[in-house]
Amino acid sequence: MANILIVDDEMGIRELLSEILRDEGHDVVLAENASAARAARNTARPDLVLLDIWMPDTDGITLLKEWAANGQLSMPVVMMSGHGTIDTAVEATRIGAIDYLEKPIALQKLLAAVKRGLQRPATPGAPVALSLAAFTRSVPLRELRRRIEQIGESSRVLLLKVGGGSIAELAARSVFATSPHWIDLATLHAPIDIGQLQAAHGGVVFAGELARLSRPQQKNLAFVLERLERYDLRMVVATDHGQDSLHREGWDELLLARLFEVSLVPPSLADIRDDLPELAAQILLHLVEAGEVPRHHFSTAALNALRTHPWPGGYAELRAAVKSIALGTLEEEISLNDVRRIIAQPAEASCYGLPLDQPLREAREAFERLYFEHHLRLEGGNMTRLAEKTGLERTHLYRKLKQLGLQAGRRNEEG
Repeated sequence: MANILIVDDEMGIRELLSEILRDEGHDVVLAENASAARAARNTARPDLVLLDIWMPDTDGITLLKEWAANGQLSMPVVMMSGHGTIDTAVEATRIGAIDYLEKPIALQKLLAAVKRGLQRPATPGAPVALSLAAFTRSVPLRELRRRIEQIGESSRVLLLKVGGGSIAELAARSVFATSPHWIDLATLHAPIDIGQLQAAHGGVVFAGELARLSRPQQKNLAFVLERLERYDLRMVVATDHGQDSLHREGWDELLLARLFEVSLVPPSLADIRDDLPELAAQILLHLVEAGEVPRHHFSTAALNALRTHPWPGGYAELRAAVKSIALGTLEEEISLNDVRRIIAQPAEASCYGLPLDQPLREAREAFERLYFEHHLRLEGGNMTRLAEKTGLERTHLYRKLKQLGLQAGRRNEEG
């Protein structure tokens, strides 16, 4: 028979539903809140979930959205509530729930809903791309998602001003779209045509770095920009260059004016370092659900090593590292050594190798060089963020870098 997960904060309801379903021959797993439900979903892989809407830590609708966002809504979910409304039922169905039961739940309605759910053909397909909706516990990522949604109500075009450690793709994947279609302009080298836009109707068009687009790709961008509304498309572009800098490189001035009309500065991975463990764990979970890697989970030490790594290549570098680590790990738990085989040790580890037998002045200069090299790399050469991080006034900072023989990252400050 089936493996059924019951999620409800009321012990009496959990026990009653469990007794009924076990009498029907099903295996039952119980969870008293969203946190326990997440763990049970990851380990038990239920055939069906009965999910209460009103729970103290995270409500059922939010958990349903989270599962849908990270590609885990591969099983039928029946929502339950004693205080539901038609709007709640409609929202749950829109997200992906297959049924809705009002409490107190009649025996026959329960069994009928479970039977319908278990009879539904499995349609896993390709999981949706990971988006900001999967990160419910990170305050900066939740705020970023709300800002993107708010901007999307008024504009079809969004420019992300980024530097090193960019999460531009993750942000772009979070733009509201009426279809999952995705066009990455950097991958298109031939002229784009109307047929491609028709096929992508309702989707998102993305460019990860404007400065890297060739002239034909710039023409593709301009072509799509003029037809966003006709094909219900959204466009998200990112750059660490300013408008004037791109214009000097040959970009059309009017095109740039349209692209830079609405902009947003998302946090870098360095800005959300404390959230990196959740980010890495969700990436791994998404890869597992997509069938791209075997089932694994990170140890605490492994997650801490990922948290302290600088990730100058941003979200794409982190995702590639997580995938490589998971594919190369032999045990179910990913250890610190598994991580170390893939990523280099953080720069601060080398500080312990400073020669301590030299005069204080030379030793201090050696430390300062390592210190500024480390933070230049973390901030992707962005001098504004470097000044904030080190607590130095900009003029003093440039003078210090010059004194140490380090290259100031002026390019990343435009815009």
